[in-house]
Amino acid sequence: METDVSYKTFDDEVMQSDKPVLVDFWATWCGPCRMLGPVIRQIAEENPDIKVCKVNVDDEQELCMQFNVMNIPTVIAFKGGMETGRSVGFVPKQQLLDLVK
Repeated sequence: METDVSYKTFDDEVMQSDKPVLVDFWATWCGPCRMLGPVIRQIAEENPDIKVCKVNVDDEQELCMQFNVMNIPTVIAFKGGMETGRSVGFVPKQQLLDLVK
């Protein structure tokens, strides 16, 4: 399951998570984001050991600035509240999984 996160919920949902987290920074108008969406959904459904969160960049400019997200889609992996990897653009599912493994 994917969790929508905001500036207010980011700390609880991502930084305090006891699981590795993939955060998808996306927008509804972004073609590559729409292509990546089903891949992100599949990762969430197939990997209960990974928390998958989504950040709508149009609604959450503070988070984009905080994590220096300049292009979308950007997927950032977190473990123990620390960024452990980052991917920009449409990439294969395995490349995203490698960020959190």
